[in-house]
Amino acid sequence: MQTIDLDPILSHTLEQARQPGLTLVIGNKNLSSWSMRPWVAAVAFGIPFTEIRVLLDQRDTANEIARYSHAGRVPVLISGEMTIWDSLAIVEYLAEQFPDKHMWPQDVAARALARSIVAEMHAGFGELRNAMPMHIQSYLPGRGRTPGAQADIGRICEIWEDCLSRFGHHQFLFGAFSIADAFYAPVVMRFKTYGVALAPALQAYCDRMLAHPAVARWVSEAMAETDPTPLHDADLPE
Repeated sequence: MQTIDLDPILSHTLEQARQPGLTLVIGNKNLSSWSMRPWVAAVAFGIPFTEIRVLLDQRDTANEIARYSHAGRVPVLISGEMTIWDSLAIVEYLAEQFPDKHMWPQDVAARALARSIVAEMHAGFGELRNAMPMHIQSYLPGRGRTPGAQADIGRICEIWEDCLSRFGHHQFLFGAFSIADAFYAPVVMRFKTYGVALAPALQAYCDRMLAHPAVARWVSEAMAETDPTPLHDADLPE
């Protein structure tokens, strides 16, 4: 995978991004949970792409993102003349383009459940997102425990327990690594940052996630980032 960091002054143009193959535009790996999901999915399944990283919390961040999507957010996938600017739409597109990768579970019941929990992750858990923002470089045990965040943690644990007991068999949520695991990877990072205590089986799942090569690579690159992010840092819970 080739990586291109956008310089705040000398940025790449959209035409440069529209090279043959796939280009994934993401934010800082320390912070951008939505970027983490399709990136981890693509890397986990060996789908080649060129990475463009737009630095968040910069004076020209909005203008840089606007070069790739008028939606004003990352991630963005560029495939030829197509632009896909939503994390769930991106992974669905990848699953369609690479059916031999089996990014969704092959079992019908497992696949239906996987799509359901991914949709729930995509649309919900706002309290957890707000109270416990992803910040991989930090360790803030016990912080962000609002009632709403606690309720979201309980629901996520319920989902994980159900999937692991029915389909996971002490591996990932549906046995083999899938889109569902990629979508819950930022939650694993939040639980680690904020020191969320989990039942042994769920902690073991988090440990397996952290050891997965795609997740471990994202975390390693996130830990190496040195870009200042004052706005995001100010949002960390006291």
